[in-house]
Order: sequence, then structure tokens, then C-alpha cells
Amino acid sequence: MNNQYKNYRFYNILLFIASALLILAVIPKGAKFPYEYKKGTAWLHKNLMSPLNFPIYKSAEELKSEKDSLLKNFTPYFRYDNQVFIDHLNTFKKKFEAKWMEHLKKYYRITDEQGTGTQSKELTKLKNDYLGYTTNLMEEIYNKGVIVLPKTMNPDSVKNLEIALIKNNIAEEYSINEFFYIKSAYEYIDKATHDRREQYNYNANIDINFIEELKLKEFVSPNLFYDNETTNKIKNSFTENVSLTRGMVNEGEKIITKGEIVDNQKLKILNSLKKEYESYITSTSNFYFIVIGQFLLVAVSLLAILFFLLSFRKDIIHNSLKTSFILLLIVLMISIVSFFLKFTTVNLYIIPLTILPIIIRTFYDTRLALFIHMVTVLMIGFFVPNGYEFALLQILAGITAIISLANVNRRGQLFLTAILIVVIYSVVFFAISIIQEGDLMKINYKNFAWFGFNGLLVLSAYPLIYIFEKAFGFLSDVSLMELTDTNHPLLRTLAEKAPGTFQHSLQVSNLVEEVMVKIGGNSLLARTGALYHDVGKIHIPQYFIENQGLGTNPHDALDFEKSAELIISHVKEGLKLADEFNLPLQIKDFIESHHGTTKVQYFYRSFIKKYPQLEVEVEKFTYSGPIPMTKEIAVVMICDSVEAAARSLKNFTEETIRNLIDSIINSHINENQLVSSDITFKDITIIKEILFIQLRNIYHSRIEYPKYEKLAVEKDVYF
Repeated sequence: MNNQYKNYRFYNILLFIASALLILAVIPKGAKFPYEYKKGTAWLHKNLMSPLNFPIYKSAEELKSEKDSLLKNFTPYFRYDNQVFIDHLNTFKKKFEAKWMEHLKKYYRITDEQGTGTQSKELTKLKNDYLGYTTNLMEEIYNKGVIVLPKTMNPDSVKNLEIALIKNNIAEEYSINEFFYIKSAYEYIDKATHDRREQYNYNANIDINFIEELKLKEFVSPNLFYDNETTNKIKNSFTENVSLTRGMVNEGEKIITKGEIVDNQKLKILNSLKKEYESYITSTSNFYFIVIGQFLLVAVSLLAILFFLLSFRKDIIHNSLKTSFILLLIVLMISIVSFFLKFTTVNLYIIPLTILPIIIRTFYDTRLALFIHMVTVLMIGFFVPNGYEFALLQILAGITAIISLANVNRRGQLFLTAILIVVIYSVVFFAISIIQEGDLMKINYKNFAWFGFNGLLVLSAYPLIYIFEKAFGFLSDVSLMELTDTNHPLLRTLAEKAPGTFQHSLQVSNLVEEVMVKIGGNSLLARTGALYHDVGKIHIPQYFIENQGLGTNPHDALDFEKSAELIISHVKEGLKLADEFNLPLQIKDFIESHHGTTKVQYFYRSFIKKYPQLEVEVEKFTYSGPIPMTKEIAVVMICDSVEAAARSLKNFTEETIRNLIDSIINSHINENQLVSSDITFKDITIIKEILFIQLRNIYHSRIEYPKYEKLAVEKDVYF
């Protein structure tokens, strides 16, 4: 066993142990009721006798109904604030003095220093009359009370409401109609002013003008305020007295028999037993036993994932970063569910668990995405309420997401997937509900709104994919589609400086894609790698046969070793360009490995033929590798070699094409170029047949036109 594999194994063991401990830390601790049951279905377990005395708890709907009934005629509390009148009265008196002096100057031509004698006494009497009238009017309004309602109360809907008014720490009940509102207080002032005009005959216009100038309405403010604190205290005291239970079940009493339908009453009793049983076992048993049991369940679930990866995706298990990414997603989803379990106001169905298979499907494959999703949901289903219902909904929604998301790169595809997920949630939940309730009116339709929010949150998968892609160095289909655009700057440069190589790359990419669709694998990644595998030829395009015209071959002036060096250099030059244009690591692997450790056969054989007496320095004619490590790179290597060699054939027949394909692939096999990729002999057979069909169609026989002379130029291929 090599050291590299030992390191992978050691890191993976640590990753799985750490993940198990993290999951164990976040999931709720407590015993689990040993029976699974659903309303409207038959009790499939043995006859159940009560193991302990326990009360029958009322349902949430029953408790809410009772509390609503108690609070229906509840009297809200308001508090009288006398300080409002005192403050406004003091301010008013100051304004009255100032306005009175202005009134004397305007209508009686009297200043501060004047006003003695009989006239002064009459004005003083008039002043006191004004002041007494206005202050009495204010006092009358404030004594009756100006009430302000909280935002939760509509004046039109509380016309006959009884309230409790706290005045001098004594609460008395009043009808809300006995008080002023701001508007009615203003109307009262207007009516009082009008009545005064009708009652007195002396100088009425001057009298009314002065009272209007005082603007009494500015000194009217609410002095009866809603007492939220007292109201809530009284409400709580009312609701706290509501009994949470209705009846008792004694130890040994029969609860339900096998085959009996779980109806409403049985469901209440079973739910009550479950609550008491879990609480009793958790408090009386050894807590560490519960933790050990939970750890074993989590460990077995993660071991299932480990064995799956070892059996079907060894490339992931040999990469600690990829393994840690999958485990991180699992821990993250379980942590989110555990967190939301603490909040009774938030429904768990709002959590978009289908994002898990969507992200894994984006970076890996469908089978892995489905398996990871199912194991994760089963782990979550163990500690959430209604675990079976939860797991069924999430698994079916996850399957829908995986099947519908065939192409993440297409605009609108994720939006369609989100809609389908909401539909599946709704249909399955509706089916379960009508089985349980047997009545459309009893279905909790609020859950459909939670499903809608879930669908909206599923759309966050796109930014999450981008974040994970950059953080972990992954490559999504969206990024691959961007790279396959022939208007990409690097591909445009290749087309301009090495047009022959560009056409060769396009041809290879088409062959590769056709092969990958048939043998399985990431066809988009392979196609992208094929487009960029020869970009290093931009450096010296004239030294590669596909870019040479009918003129002089520059290799004619070079020795074989130098020619081989120039040909081999396109790999290193390609890696430099990849760094310059920020190509992903996965695409760099194609550039670096598409020749593996093969030789530049033409110049190698030419050297041996010309200098048979000399010892050949093989490394000068050999690519530095490494050999292909994935199926995708191996296919690019094969298609690249076959396509290049096919252009050198002088006679295109089915026999020559088959012989060419067989010889090149067999050569790669004999040179151990494919041993590190997961390509099989079955794949090789399929590849040979596909390449034969494609090359036969590309180089099919054409009719020779007599007016044109056929031009045949013999060329050799350097690969």
C-alpha cells in the first residue's frame, strides 16, 4: 500500500469521525418512542397496553379554541394620565396671557401701562370670564377623558366595547362610548363655542374671535392610554388557568389493538403516551446510553456513504477535499433542521433540503446525489416529528429535483425544478392528509404556503453552486458552458493563430462528446477539455502539421531531437496559457495529460531509422505526463490520436479506418497509458465502434469531378 493511499485513508477516517461527532452534537438528545403510527391508518404493531400512568393532552387546536373563547369577551385595560391635563393647562394659561394683551391692543387700544379705573375693571371681569370658560371647557374634556386606541383596535369595531380604566390604582369598567376621541373632542369644542355665541349678545364677534385665536384644539391630547403590560398580565393569567389535559390513562390499560384504525381520539392518546414516554425514559434512563445509540445510528449511516463511495466513486474517496465537501453538506443540512426544530412558529417544510441533491448532482452525478439525499433524509427523519411523512416527502421531492435538473446550465431549468418540487410536496401532502383526516375541510392548508416558500429558497441553489465552486475549486456545468463558447478569449486566439489546431480541437471535441454519451461520464467536461487540450500550439503553430500549408516544413531544417522538443513543448506552453487565462484545474489536467507519457513517434522512429548505430535518449522524445487519471482525459487522448492519424491516411476504407483505430488504442494500452483511468475493456470496445462510425462518415468517399485535378499531398502527423 503506497503512502498516498495511506494518507487518503487516514484523512477520510478523520473526516467521517468528525462529521459523526458534529451531527451528534446538533441533533436533539432524547429517547425515541418505539412505535410508528399515522392518523387514518391501521395500528400494525402488537396490542398496546399503557406502560405508565399519563394524562391525555389536548391538541393544539383544542387549546387554541379554549383560549380564544376565554379571550373573546376579555376587557382591555387603559390607564388614566392626569399629568397630561396639568401640563397642557399650564401651557395654555401662558398663551392666554400673551393673547389677552394682543387682544387689548387690537380691539381696545390699551397697552400694558394703561387699563386703570372703571374700564380696567370691566376688562378684568371679561378676561376672567374668558379664562374661566376656556379652562372649564378643557377640564370638562379631560375629566371625561380623551382615549387613544392601539393599532390593533379599529374604532368602528369596538363601538360597544367594555374597557377597564385604571385611575388612582383602581380599575373600573366603562363603555368605550363614554370617552372622547380626538375628533369628537374637537367637535365638542366647536359646539361649545357656537352655543356661547348664541347665549351671549355682547360683542359676540370679538368674543368668538378671541376664543378662536386661543386655538383650544392645540391643547387637547389623549389622556387615556392602552396599558399593554397590564392587559397581557391579565390575559396570561386567564390562559394559564386553561387545563392542558383532558382525562387520564392508567398503567396497564389497553390503548389500541393490532389492526385498529388510528382515529382522532386514539391519535390524542398515542401522542400523549409518546410525549410522556420519551420524557420519562429520557429523565430516568442513563443519558449516555441514548447518546451511544444515536452515535451508532449516525455512524452506520455515514459508513453506508463511505462504502458507496468505495464501491462506485473511488475518485471521490481518494480526494479529501471532495469527500469533505459532501460531508460538509450533510452536516450543514442536519444542523439547519435541528436549529429550526427549536422554533414552533416555523414549519420544517420551509427548509429546502432538495438543494442537497441539486448541488451534488451539479458537481458529481445523479446516482451519488440520490444516495446522499436519501441517507441524509433518513437520518433527519429519526429525530423530527412525523418522521415517516417527512422522509417520504423529502425523498420524493429530491428524486423530482434530480430527474428534472438534467441540465443546470439552461436558463429557467432551476425555476422549473423549483415549481415541480412545490407540486410534488403539495400533491403528496394532500394525499397523506386526506388519508389521515378523511375530510377536505380539516386539511392544514397553511402547509402549502410553506411549500411555496421552500420552492423560492430552492432558487438559492444557483448562488450556492457558484460559492462552492470557487471555495472548493469545483467545476459546474454552467462554468463549462461558458468555457465551451468559442468566443472565449483563449479559443479566439487559438482560432486566429493556429486555425488548423482549432479545427482539429473542434473535431476531437465532437468525437469525445459522442463517445462519453455512450460509455457514461461527464460529456460536457470531456468536450471542454478537448477544446483546450492543444492551446499550447499557439506558441509555435507553424511547427504542427495541421497549421502548415503547402510551403516548406520548418522541421526539415532541424534535427529530430530539436523537433521533438518543440512538439513536446506545447504541453508546457498550454499550461502557461491556462494560468494566464485562469482556466480551472480540471481543464489544465486535460492539457497536461492528453499525451500521457507517450513518445513523439514520427521523430523517434525517424531518429532510429537514420542513426541505427546510436543509442537513443528516449526521454527526449517522450512527454513528461502524467498519464490520464480519469475516463474523460483517457477518451480525449484516444480521440486526439485517432483524429490526427486519420488525416494522414492516403486510402480511406473501412478496413484502413478500423486498423488505424485498433493500432492506436492498442498502442496506448500496451504502453500502460490507460491503467490509472477507470476505463474498461467494454468501454474500449464501444469507443472503437463509435470512432469507426464517426470517421467513416467524416471521410466518406466523394465523387471526383473531371474538370478539377485531384491534389494529393502526402503529409506525416506529429503526435
